[in-house]
Amino acid sequence: MNRPSRPCHWVVFPASLALLLVACAEPPPQALGTLEWDRVTLPATASEPITAITVVEGQRVTPGTDLLTLDAARAEARIAAGLADVARLEQAVAALNAGARIESRTEAEARVAAAQAVARNADQELRRVRSLVEKKLLPMAQLDQAAATAHAAQSELAAVRAGSALLANGNRVEDIAQADAALQAAQAQARSAAIDRERLQLRAPRAGRVDSLPYEVGDQPPIGAPLVVLLVGEVPYARLYVPQPLRAAFEIGAQVQVRVAGSETHYAGRVRSVRSEPSFTPYYALTGKDAARLSYIAELELGADAATLPAGLPVSADLELRHTP
Repeated sequence: MNRPSRPCHWVVFPASLALLLVACAEPPPQALGTLEWDRVTLPATASEPITAITVVEGQRVTPGTDLLTLDAARAEARIAAGLADVARLEQAVAALNAGARIESRTEAEARVAAAQAVARNADQELRRVRSLVEKKLLPMAQLDQAAATAHAAQSELAAVRAGSALLANGNRVEDIAQADAALQAAQAQARSAAIDRERLQLRAPRAGRVDSLPYEVGDQPPIGAPLVVLLVGEVPYARLYVPQPLRAAFEIGAQVQVRVAGSETHYAGRVRSVRSEPSFTPYYALTGKDAARLSYIAELELGADAATLPAGLPVSADLELRHTP
């Protein structure tokens, strides 16, 4: 015999209802990101083979520590060529300032004396021929020839006198100035070559830790390639992707509690910068409805208790912000 079915009634106890509401409630929005250190990248200033690497990844260095050396043979050849050019131009400037040698001036004076003698002889010959032509003892053609010879002798005398005066007066100021400018240009080129040579020896510009050495001894990286990457600074900082609903709370100077993934320790942070333009949220920061939103990149300064944390660790902010007075 079939009995009529009775409707089922569910009894929900208050405690179970509270648990159900907590489970169904949406988690508060989070700002996720990564732990970062300030980086200093030392690029290749010349495409030369690597001859030595004197540090290892993870090593702490102080300012001036030798890190890596590139082959300097080509740079040293340029330095030698530049110094030779400087020496040549120094001698040229010295010669212009000193003027002509005493032997050259003596030779010029002798040429003047010889030209004077030739000119006097030509003038005397001209006077003699003119007298004979007037007496009609010689034809007019010989007078023209004697006159031309005398004129040529006078021109030659004027030329050698000018040459002698040039030697006696020295070189023009403009010529000396041009030589000085050429010397200064050569000296600048030599200094530039020396600087290029110095930059083939990479040294730490500040204290830090070697993060990356992308190349090995014997490699010939291209110009601009990163040879050494240093992590610098006393403590790391947190780079967070702040969802739009939380942007107003992230003000410069705001205090934020930061938690590193895998640890229950909270680190005090201070907002040092927030970008004004939003960017697309990276995949690891996409949670819930925030996946459809843009976020703002914020950087948080951390305290000394975070000094030993490595770069790249995922971090999150609990968003219990306390603004500094």
